[in-house]
Formats: sequence, C-alpha cells, structure tokens
Amino acid sequence: MTTTHFKAVDWIVAWDEGRGSHCYLQGGDLVFTGNKITFVGPHYDGPCDEVIGGSGICVMPGLVDLHAHPCTEVLYRGIREDHSVREHYMTGLYERSCAYGADPDDLKHGAEVAYADLLLSGVTTLVDVTFPYPGWSEVMERSGLRMYAAPGFNSARWQRSNRHELGFVEDLAKGREDFAASLEFIDNLRAHPSGRLSGIVSPFQIENNTAELLVESRAAARERGLPWTTHAAQAVLEFNIMVQRHGITPIQFLAELGVLGEGTIIAHAIFIDEHSQINWHSKTDLKLLGDSGTAVAHCPTPFMRYGAMLEDFGRYKDAGVVLGIGTDTIPHNLIEDMRSAAVLGRIASGDGHVASTGDVFHAATVGGAKALMREDLGKLAVGAKADFVVLDLENPIMMPVRDPLVSLVHHAAERAVRDVYVDGVQVVRDHQVLTLDRPGAAARLTAAQARMEAGTPARDYLGRSSLDITPLSLPMAYPSNS
Repeated sequence: MTTTHFKAVDWIVAWDEGRGSHCYLQGGDLVFTGNKITFVGPHYDGPCDEVIGGSGICVMPGLVDLHAHPCTEVLYRGIREDHSVREHYMTGLYERSCAYGADPDDLKHGAEVAYADLLLSGVTTLVDVTFPYPGWSEVMERSGLRMYAAPGFNSARWQRSNRHELGFVEDLAKGREDFAASLEFIDNLRAHPSGRLSGIVSPFQIENNTAELLVESRAAARERGLPWTTHAAQAVLEFNIMVQRHGITPIQFLAELGVLGEGTIIAHAIFIDEHSQINWHSKTDLKLLGDSGTAVAHCPTPFMRYGAMLEDFGRYKDAGVVLGIGTDTIPHNLIEDMRSAAVLGRIASGDGHVASTGDVFHAATVGGAKALMREDLGKLAVGAKADFVVLDLENPIMMPVRDPLVSLVHHAAERAVRDVYVDGVQVVRDHQVLTLDRPGAAARLTAAQARMEAGTPARDYLGRSSLDITPLSLPMAYPSNS
C-alpha cells in the first residue's frame, strides 16, 4: 500500500468529532494509505510515497447520494422535465411509468452516463435503486463508485385505464420470486473482492407490496446487517390509496408493521399527514419518523418540477429525522440538489436561517452515511475511507474564496470538481472520468430513447405517442405534412 500526502492544502473540510460536525482547516495536511485516511491536521512529517501540493485547492469528503435511478432517468431527458398530470395531483410518475418502457439492453448505457455525471459532481457513494438489468454488475464495478445496489421487487404493478385513477395488477408469485432473486444478487455483490459493492433490500413502492413482503424483506435486511429502503409518502395519490386501504397514513402503516428505525431509508416522505396538500387529522407522521431514527432520502428536484416540496427541511431535522440527499432523477448532480434543498427549505419555512449550507452539506455526507449505517464514510477523519473530492479554488466562479462550500453549493456546482478519489483510487482527474466512457454511452442513448418512445403507443392506455404525452417545449416552425 502506498501513502499519499496532500500538503499545505488551502482549505480542508475536516471532521470535528467533538462537535459532531464538519469544520474548516486552512493550510493543513491530509494523508491516506491504501484506502484509509491516516492523518488530517497541521504539519504531517511522517513517511509517504507521493506528495501533492495543496495550493489553490479545497479537499472535502465525497458526497453520498442516498437515492437515485441512474439507468432509466437519463432516457427521460427532454421528456419528464415539464411532465405533470393534474388529475394525479400534478405528479407525472404514474403516467410515465405506465406509458414508457426502455429496452433492458439499453439500461447499462444510461447507468454509464449517470455514474459519470455523479462522479463529476463529487459523488463517491451511490444508492442505485432499480429493477435488475443485463450488465448492471459490470458497469457498477467498472465505475469505481462505492455502490449500494437496491435491486427492486414488487408484488403488484401500476395500471391505468382512465385519466384520474390508478389501478393495480397483482402478482404475488412474481413478487416473491423477485424478492428471492434480489437477495441472491445482493449476497453475491457483497462478496465482490473490491469491497466497494454492497446492497440494500428494496421493496420498490409501499403500495405495490403486501404487508407480509414488507415485513419479511425488512427482517432479511436486519439479518444481513444491511439498510432497507422503499418509496413512501411520495405522492398525494399514494397517500389517498393507503388511507383507503388501511385507514392510516403510509408512514403510520410502516410504523405499525415495525419496519421504521435505524437502517430504514424512506424515499421521499414528503406527503406526510400535516403537509399542506394533505392536511390529514393525525399530525403524527413526523414524530414517528424522528423518534424511530428513520432516515429520509430528500430528493427535491422531481417534486419541485411538479410544484411540490418538503415542508420543511428544518422541521424534519429538528424532529430527529436522519436526513440525506438524493438525486432521484436528471440531472445527476447532487450539488444542485443540495442547493435546491437549501432554497426550498427556506421558502417552505419562511425562514432564511433554515437549511443552511452547512446543514445540507451535512445531509449529503455524514447524514447519508448514517442512513447507510456507516461511520467511515462522508467525513475526512483518521480511519475513514479515502473517499474525497478536490475542488479547484482558482476557477473564477469559486472566487473570491471566502467560504468554499458556499461557493460550491450556491455558485460553482460540478464546475469546481477537479479530482475525485474513491477507496483511495483516483477516478476523476482534471474534470475527466477515468473509469467510464461517458461520451460513447451518451451517444448510444439517442437511439435508446428513440426505441423507448417508439413503444409508447402500445403501452399507453389511450394509444398516445410520446409527443402527445409530453410535447416539445416549443411548436415546430414547419410542421411535417405526414
């Protein structure tokens, strides 16, 4: 194992164990040996194999993306950004999911593009929530990312036969078969020699799984010492369906099943009982989440496109909810989601002190690590994994560098990310991903998206084309006569 010494670094975002928070260290040193950090502080004078000068840079911990769907979301570029369904309380999720279906062989190209984008925005640990597809393990391994694969399973799927309702097609046998396959996939992944690959047990949606499958899958996660995640309280429609079925909210339903608590990650937990679009009588959901130590993967981007938001970041934090940040959708840029979380948190609360830059950075690093039950990620401290990001402080959009994280989150975003290391290995150098073919995979996505759109009329309950469902943002100047 080699020892690398970042010497006299202008700014280091170091971990202060006494405060339980990140802090700034100016002119300090960072040293790592193999895949672990061995020194953070002033004036390292021990042995090393390589010295890297720290002038003009900031070294910060790698970001933890707690919830994403990389392989599919890139295929929706130009399709989903303006797509809302009024009859579904503005979400376009159900219409898109029923009307569009990508070729499984194309999904690895979407993952390659998204993984590269995430690396370029400083993500070193990724929770990838998807239904397994050909080539997934290979592209995960090749990416160099620290991966938590969440192979999904459901005992039912959504179906639409009219504009305003959501139906369900049940197939418990398939759900159980996919559950067993997901556990086998996770167990095989954890045996990978890199040590970077792990898993999360993931019933995909709360309303698409039986209570028995939710409970059994949570037990399987606990048995393996792994996290468990599901989508819940992500839509008004879902909230209403769960109340119709059970007489209680989605969060209360999960609490009654005994699946909340440490190691449970709820994506997105926005539409709780006291949300302004819900106004349910109980007003207990937030306390249930906080008191149990449940984590929430907060993904602001898809919801703000529908005109909705978490209400609010500060209240969830004060209630004791473990908050992490996820990208969920395109663009796969966690820094932009941190900025949105900060701005929307202040709008929702009417308080400019809520969701500070430090708060959202905490969520995107040690918050995500805590959700994953990892003490060695999301911070620069002795014994932590050597997952870190080098920011270019000489990029004009970062200057003047009075506060590097403020410049990064509110101004520069991925443009300041120069180098990225995961597990002590450099995977981004001078703004270039070293492990993936981003341009080649992106080029292949054009044909992949065309294939997906061509199949839309056969999947949509009205037989509509993709352009009927999601028109272009501007009309064509010279429409075709055909």
